Amino acid sequence: MALCSKYNPLLLILLFPSLAMAAEESGTASQMQPLNLTQHWAGYLALIVFAVAYILAMTEEVTELKKSKPMVFAASLIWIFIAVFYTKAGLSEQAGVAFRATLESYGELFLFIMVSMTYLNAMEDRGVFDSLRVWLLSKNFSYRQLFWITGFQSFFISSGCNNLTTALLMGSVILAMGKDCPRFVALSCINVVVASNAGGSFSPFGDITTLLVWQKGVVPFTDFFSLLIPAIVNFAIPAAIMHFFIPQERPAAVMEAQDMKRGGWTIIFLFVLTIITSACFENFLGLPPAAGMMMGLTYLKFFSYYLQKTSDSHPVLIPVDLTDIKIDHFAPMKYMNNPQAETNQQLAKELPFDIFQKVANLEWDTLLFFYGVMVGVGGLSFIGYTEVASHHLYGSIDPTIANVLVGFASALVDNGTIMLSVLTMAPDISQGQWLLVTLTTGVGGSMLAVGSAAGVGLMGQAKGIYTFTSHLKWAPVIALGYFGSIAVHFLINGRYF
Repeated sequence: MALCSKYNPLLLILLFPSLAMAAEESGTASQMQPLNLTQHWAGYLALIVFAVAYILAMTEEVTELKKSKPMVFAASLIWIFIAVFYTKAGLSEQAGVAFRATLESYGELFLFIMVSMTYLNAMEDRGVFDSLRVWLLSKNFSYRQLFWITGFQSFFISSGCNNLTTALLMGSVILAMGKDCPRFVALSCINVVVASNAGGSFSPFGDITTLLVWQKGVVPFTDFFSLLIPAIVNFAIPAAIMHFFIPQERPAAVMEAQDMKRGGWTIIFLFVLTIITSACFENFLGLPPAAGMMMGLTYLKFFSYYLQKTSDSHPVLIPVDLTDIKIDHFAPMKYMNNPQAETNQQLAKELPFDIFQKVANLEWDTLLFFYGVMVGVGGLSFIGYTEVASHHLYGSIDPTIANVLVGFASALVDNGTIMLSVLTMAPDISQGQWLLVTLTTGVGGSMLAVGSAAGVGLMGQAKGIYTFTSHLKWAPVIALGYFGSIAVHFLINGRYF
């Protein structure tokens, strides 16, 4: 998948990781007290390994080493260190229970993201995103109009889709419309990053941070939407300032037709129905949201069966010389009804809709990266480091200041990792403070281009135009939106404190 393959996020990007709390819910584990290894060789090694792995993951664009590789390796090493110590102490069963609790949390997260990614892959296959892009290109909007349109669309699309997919979708439109105006491209990319991160911060399933908080159960489903106005302020303040630096010219319109493939609108409806199902499972049945998402996946499976059985095209495959294949040298055949097709993209257009193909095309590197992060953080929590961090962060200073600082930290470190750490600390704070840290962690990554998947993705898409430096120049303006959203949160959501 072109847009969702980097879900970060995706898309993205996601469960109650605290081993102590998970242990309390797992029966016999509730009577076990983990040993404090923060001053032990196992603890020191675990910290070093996790830090090195995370640095390698952050520099993926430079090293070309997939981020999942160092993180999964680090997570494995951390639990080896723990298991070695606990086995020598005759407590191997306790370490095993703790690991399984972490694995269960990841399993719920994995299933939730898998279904979401599959739906996004299906929508792209049906041309949903292409249709939106072409519609914008055909309306002959001015640069300033397009700046606001792509911003607002990014904001609302990211509330149901991951921020990376949203940013790449809008980025393709921006690059097409602003090919002759680099200033417009740079500023619009910054605007899209801010809008995508802000839009995901008020929806329970819009971002990794909100999904983590929702799955943990510290904030009810409907209360997330109280962050809508603060999120709009976070996006609108920097956008209003950047507006005056956008050229007033109007790019040439592009007239072309791009219709959705059969079933596109139905898949959009089924995706919305799946989100509703997930919310109902959690709110009315007391079941994990992932269970509702899996039921929603069956909607798409049955519809996939319907599309296959009612398809009018049944291409016949014949062997051809492999040297004719220009991109995929392992493809052994072409379609008889299109003998001129020479690229994988052309060949894919003739394949019948297959739901299992959409599952196979998930961004497995990202899903495994989440495994490494969650299991690694779970190991550090079991060792005792999150308790130490919680004591210094939420035990020594005001929780509001702590949550604001957490937002700044998310500009340097992936916001999902930051939120995972906060949830693992399990600070005793009000629901208003939980909403605040959800907001600050979600939008804090907008202050730097590397602070979110949306920024990293757009830097790769608009190389040489939207850069780390071009984004950094507007960091003070973005910070105004950051503090403005916090102020509005306290103003309108005082009942939660």
